[in-house]
Amino acid sequence: MEFPTQSSPYLPLSNDLNRLMAQVMLALIPGALCLFWFFGWGVLFNLLITATTAVTAEAMVLKLRKRPVMATLSDGSAIVTGLLLGLALPPLAPWWIPVVGALFAIIVAKQLYGGLGYNPFNPAMVGYVVLIISFPLQMTLWSPPRGIEAEFLPFLDTVRLVFTQALADGVTLDSVTMATPLDTSKTEIGLNLTWSEILSKPLYGSFAGHGWEWINMTFLIGGLWLWQRRAIDWHIPVGMLSALFIVSLLFYIADADSFGSPIFHLFSGATMLGAFFIATDPVSAATTPRGRLYFGAGIGILTYVIRGWGGYPDGVAFAVLLMNMAAPTIDYYTQPRVFGHRDPKDS
Repeated sequence: MEFPTQSSPYLPLSNDLNRLMAQVMLALIPGALCLFWFFGWGVLFNLLITATTAVTAEAMVLKLRKRPVMATLSDGSAIVTGLLLGLALPPLAPWWIPVVGALFAIIVAKQLYGGLGYNPFNPAMVGYVVLIISFPLQMTLWSPPRGIEAEFLPFLDTVRLVFTQALADGVTLDSVTMATPLDTSKTEIGLNLTWSEILSKPLYGSFAGHGWEWINMTFLIGGLWLWQRRAIDWHIPVGMLSALFIVSLLFYIADADSFGSPIFHLFSGATMLGAFFIATDPVSAATTPRGRLYFGAGIGILTYVIRGWGGYPDGVAFAVLLMNMAAPTIDYYTQPRVFGHRDPKDS
C-alpha cells in the first residue's frame, strides 16, 4: 500500500514498509546493547517507555480519527520512532521525560500532520528537541559510562531513581551523573584548556569519549548493514559524515589546541545514529540523489556549528530539523533532467 503525500517531498513509501521497519529495528540492536552496557538499566527503561507510549498514542489518535488501528500499527513506524527517541535520552531521566517526548513525537509531529507520509519533520527529533528545550536539567542526567571511576547504579537503585526520583541514603545525584564528553569539552575549551589536556581525562577514550566511541562504532555497523540490505541509500550518510569530517579537519588544522579532531567528531554524541537512522528518514529527508547529498552535508555542517558555538553540546537533532525545513527546496532545485527534455535553465 502506498502513502501519498499532499505536500513535498511527494514520497511514495515502499509496499513492504513493515519489513523496512523490522530491518531498522534489527540494525539498532548492536548500538542499543552497547548503550546498555556502558550506561546501565536506564537505557532499557527509556526504550520500553518510549516504544510503549508511541504505540499507545498512535492507537488512540487513529481510533479518534476513525482510521484502521491494527493495520497502521503493524507497519512498525511508531515503534521505530519510540526507539530512536529512547536511544537519544539520558538513562537517568525521570520516567515522564520519555512519556512526554513520545507523546509529542507521535501526536504533534506525526499524526497532527496526517500520519506517516505527511509529516515534514522527523518525529523522534521533534520530541527530543521539545524535551531538551523544555526540561534542560532532566536532559543532562547521564550516568557515568562503565569503566569510569564513579558510582554505577545497580538495577534496583536505577528503578528507584527513574520512577520515584529517590536515591539511597548517602547517595547524591551529582555522584551518579556526569556531563557527556561533548558537554565537558565545550565547557573546558571555554576555560582555555587545550584539547590535549581535555583528552587526558578519564572521561575520554582512545579517540573520542569513553564508551561513546564504541557506541558510535556499533551504530556504524548497524547502519552499514542497512545500506548493504538496501534499506537506506548511501547519499545522506556519506554527505553528512563527509561534511562533518571536512569542516572539523579544516578547523583542526587551523588550531589543534582549540578544536577537536575529525575522528573525535565522527565518533562522539549521536553522529552515527543520526547519519544512518535519523537523517535517512524517507519522509522528511530530501528525495533526489543529488539533493540527498546536499541534505546530508547540511546536517554535517550544522552539527559542527552547533557543537562548536551553539548552546547545546550535540547538534544532530537541531541540524536534522533545520534541514527537514530545507528538504522541499533542495528537491525543487535538484530534480534530475527528464530523459528527452532539455533543462529549462539551458533555454
